[in-house]
This record gives sequence, C-alpha cells and structure tokens, in this order.
Amino acid sequence: MTAHDPHDTPAAVPAGEGVPVPRFGIEALNVHCGVARIPVPALFAGRGLDLARLANVMMNNKSVALPCEDPVTHAVNAARPLIDRMTPAGREAIELLVTSTESGIDYSKSVASYVHEYLGLSRHCRVLEVKQACYGATAALQLAAAHIASGLSPGAKALVIGTDVSLVDEGAQYTEPAMGTGAAALVIGDDPRVLALDPGAFGTYSYETFDSARPGPTFDVADADRSLFAYLDCLSGSFGAYAERVEGADFATTFDHLAMHTPFAGLVRAAHRKMLRESSGVRSPEAVEEDFDRRVAPALAYPREVGNLCSGSLYLALAGLLETARPRPGDRVGLFSYGSGCASEFYSGVVDARAQREVAALGIGRSLAARSELTFEEYTELLGETRSCLVPERERRIDVDRYVPLLDSFTKERELLLHTGIDGFHRTYTWHSADRPAGR
Repeated sequence: MTAHDPHDTPAAVPAGEGVPVPRFGIEALNVHCGVARIPVPALFAGRGLDLARLANVMMNNKSVALPCEDPVTHAVNAARPLIDRMTPAGREAIELLVTSTESGIDYSKSVASYVHEYLGLSRHCRVLEVKQACYGATAALQLAAAHIASGLSPGAKALVIGTDVSLVDEGAQYTEPAMGTGAAALVIGDDPRVLALDPGAFGTYSYETFDSARPGPTFDVADADRSLFAYLDCLSGSFGAYAERVEGADFATTFDHLAMHTPFAGLVRAAHRKMLRESSGVRSPEAVEEDFDRRVAPALAYPREVGNLCSGSLYLALAGLLETARPRPGDRVGLFSYGSGCASEFYSGVVDARAQREVAALGIGRSLAARSELTFEEYTELLGETRSCLVPERERRIDVDRYVPLLDSFTKERELLLHTGIDGFHRTYTWHSADRPAGR
C-alpha cells in the first residue's frame, strides 16, 4: 500500500484485479459530556494547586457528573440523538452494540445491556462490553469496521459507545482537573458520512505497564510519569507500525489534521513536538508551533472544555475538529488512540463531504456551552456521592429532584435519561424532560 496525497482517493488494502475496495467508516458521531462543569482555574484555586501550571494543562473547564448520571446515562444520552435521526430500517440494521468503559457497574452484567434496553434496539442485536482503558472504543470501532467490511451481513450497522465517569478527588492532585466525564457514540457502517476509514491503514503498539489502573469501584491509581512516557512511546511505536503498512507515510505531510487521545491538551502538544522532531526532522520552534496550530489545535477545542473523556476521548477530539475547524471534504485525518496498561493504535480516515452537516446537526458545541457552572463548594459537595456511583449496593435511592435546576438548560429541548437508584442490585432509570419530569 502506498501513501496518498491527502486529497487523493483513500488508501486501500491490496485487492484482486476487478475486486471493488469496500468503503466503510463512521456514519454518525455524537458526544454527551454531562450537564455540569467547573472552570479549571476555580478548581486549581480551591485545591491550592500551583496556578503557574495551568498553562501546561491547557484546560478551561472540566465536566462534572451529577449523582443521577452514570456510565449508562452518559452512553444513552450520547447515542439517543443518533438513533432518533435514523429510519426504522436503519435502527433495525444495528446488529452490533459495543460499550467500552473502565467504569464498569457489575462483574457480569454489562453497561451495554442497559443501553440496549433504553435505546430500544432490536432483540437480534449482538450486545457486549469491552475494556482496555482509554483504547477500548478504538478497538471496538476497528472490530466493528472489519465486520462491516467483510460483507458477511450486507447493510449491517454497529453502534460503538465509549462511556466513563471520573472517580478522582484531591488525592489525585493535578490529575483531578484533567479528568472529565461523558460518552462518545459512533455509528459504523458502509455509508461513512463523517469519516471513511483508510482500509488497512493502521499501526498497533502494546505492552504491559502499570501506569494507571482502577482496582476498585471508588478510586484510581496512577503513576503520572510512567503514563506520560508510555503515551509518548506508544505514539512513536504505533505510527512506526502504520508507516510500515503505508508506503511513504510521513507524520508531517500525510495528514491534513491530527486527532489524538487527550488526557490533557498539554500532553498532546508535547507528543506532537516530539514526533515532528523525531520522525520528520522538523526542529524549528516556529515551524513546530505553526504545524501544531494548524493541524492539532482544532482537535483540542472540545477536550479543553471537558477533560479526559477516557474511552471516548479521541472521538471528542474528532468531533471538535469537525465542528470547529470545518475541514474540507477529502482531508485526511491521522488518529491516535492510547489506553493505559497499555494498548495503542494509529490509523487514518478521510473526511466526507457530508461530515459538516452530520456533526453540526447535533449541536455538540451548544450542549457544551449549556452546561451549568458549579462553584468549587458545589463541586466538592457533589463529589462524595458521585464517586460512589459504581459501588454495587443492594438498594439505593437518588433524589433526582435536587438536580432539576441543573438539568433545565438541556431538558427544555430534549429528554435525558437519569439514574434513579438501585433495587435489588438492579439499576433503575427514568426519562426526564421539562414536559415530563422524572418519576411523575
């Protein structure tokens, strides 16, 4: 396979003469990042963190989950607008639902089983959950895309959702401001109206390391330095593997845009600088900065307003790129996914002529702007109950009415699924809108 000019026909896997190359990829994309946020400078000040380090973090806001939100509500609220826009036949064509999360709610029962129910998907849909830290959604996307491309079930679609909640508190120090909450939902099919994947153009790089883990349902452990170096190492390793498959691939010239997993925007800046210098020999600080501003910064627009979305992080970055930078049809995007533990992948795709319309119709930027702002005191008051949302209790009741004022800006226009408690270990949910208040 050879590298192409970014505006040429997408790269293709070798095929026999006369055999058509399948076209597949992301048909639709949406993110839901909760209904509340706290400005990161306010969190720095409240925790007594060094304000001089704000510039390195490069974040403006952090999404905050309410006690009536969990990985199920995030996933359903991200995917519901996509499902509502589909025809009955399109919904019936969803043959595979995969949720990816490191915020599991049970050792056996998956988040996907609840999501399948509240989205009203077909009972003939294959339903499962995957876990590989922040890489899980990309692994699920690639497996789903391979199923679509195989042609074994013509017209089939897959729904992949990366969904997570943050469990960090003041003990995480500078990691706390960087961790967000929410979900990204992707419809994968053979009409890639958002991004057509370059067939066969990918590189993977994985090995065991203990840089970050979630040993229990209430806390994370992390070695920040080990994780930072693993991220940088995996970007080099996965792009190297990509370049072995795609003849002539060059980090500096093959891609019009770059979207990367974003633990915090400052790390993406450092990773881009390292790669540009090492793989393409670009060393001038001015040239590195110009390239960052042109090809990378647009994909940081939404991560800087949300924080690390974990499994959905890369697709939050892609949504920001598509909605704020408005790339041209045919532009090639290089995408890097990293998950602690660790696993990583670099792959690429081409922006479809319909991508702008598809993403803009969902109003992702408007939803981010509509989140209610919390004070530091309100944030810390919520934190204890929010951090217990994954604990497997037999019984729990959540007073949803307490949070209605924070929901108002969303529920005037749409319904949201809310978590109402646990009944005999079975999680309970209800739909809420201004016209149909929860539980009434």
